[in-house]
Amino acid sequence: MSKQAVSNVPNERSQYLLKILIQRFIRDGQPVGSRTLSRDSGLDLSPATIRNVLADLEDLGFVSAPHTSAGRVPTPRGYRMFVDTLVQYKQPKDGEIRRLQKRLAGNDQDPDNLVSSVSNALSRITSLAGVVTMPKGQHATLRQIEFLPLSDNRVLAILVINNREVQNRILNTDRNYTSDELQRAANYINENYAGVELKDIHLRLVSDLEKTRDSMNQAMLDIVSVAQSAMDGAGPQKSGFVVSGETNLMGIAELSDIDKLRRLFDAFSHKRLLIDLLDRSISANGVQVFIGEESGYQILDDCSVVSAPYRMDDGKIGVLGVIGPTRMAYDRVVPIVEVTAKMLGSVLNVPD
Repeated sequence: MSKQAVSNVPNERSQYLLKILIQRFIRDGQPVGSRTLSRDSGLDLSPATIRNVLADLEDLGFVSAPHTSAGRVPTPRGYRMFVDTLVQYKQPKDGEIRRLQKRLAGNDQDPDNLVSSVSNALSRITSLAGVVTMPKGQHATLRQIEFLPLSDNRVLAILVINNREVQNRILNTDRNYTSDELQRAANYINENYAGVELKDIHLRLVSDLEKTRDSMNQAMLDIVSVAQSAMDGAGPQKSGFVVSGETNLMGIAELSDIDKLRRLFDAFSHKRLLIDLLDRSISANGVQVFIGEESGYQILDDCSVVSAPYRMDDGKIGVLGVIGPTRMAYDRVVPIVEVTAKMLGSVLNVPD
């Protein structure tokens, strides 16, 4: 899990009291006062001593005092220390694992169905909003290209990318090409560039065509040159995502303000925002937690996003996670997200 460096780290006793305060606040959602903290901590400390500790934690930015209460609540910085160093994570319950396994079974490893099922399962198990991006390729390698003649000087280019992904491109040409001409062009590309990343093919084609110009007839040169545009425009399909359980957030006090909910649901409808945020986890080693303003989007300042990448053997990769209030049960949610990512990757990597 990524960790954010925290300067002016409180001493061990203060960290323990911060942990107890956050656990209590996550459970009840109410500011925590010194007397409550004294009782919950089990430490032989007077409320006055605890008040001094809370004042120090407030000065360091780990807690704040709402104007309407003498108690304290965690800040994003406090949650960050809690998530990185203080929390004790709990393994998912057997029943939760079985629910995930049930959702992952019976979809014939179809990515679309699996993504939808996993998003729904994450939402139900955590009572938050579950989100899963569609797997997309990190690398785009040409496996095969075929050409079919169409009417009106058009050619259909059929590309197989990364073994499984098929993409079609319609090419506009200066003249009609026969099936034999198109087959020779496809054979040339497949023999010389199958297994090469698309981003590298363009430069190699330019260089190779220059060298073979004298030995290749003009029709072949023309159609291979036109085919470059098909390969330049091809590549991994941009990831979309499936989000489930948005209505779970309506029952959470700190998100129940109608304006906050409207802005939050608006964020769900603007895919670019969530995809950009989730894509930050693509290269991560394990779970990432974005707390409040760490997301970089003001609309998510009252939320936390817990995400993890899942990977497929053919190079495709996606991200899954949950979105909820900063006051979420991190000890339970983080392990669920981590286990789900591993399970989804395993299912998607089962041979057909």
